Amino acid sequence: MNEQEEKILLTFLETLGYKYQNGVSEEVGKVNTVFLEKYNDDIQQADAEIVDGNYVKQADVEKLFRQRRKVF
Repeated sequence: MNEQEEKILLTFLETLGYKYQNGVSEEVGKVNTVFLEKYNDDIQQADAEIVDGNYVKQADVEKLFRQRRKVF
């Protein structure tokens, strides 16, 4: 894509409300890294809770739904 085509495309995207950036800034990379670290920590915590037996069994959920249907 040449420079003129890029300008036309950027103008078009702006009219649609898109905030297009040419390249990714270092700050965005840091934000993504923090997000992924937190996400991975949450997954590890959930895995640890399951290993410790802190979870709801599928059969218990199905039983609860059956009981709720009888009430309504």
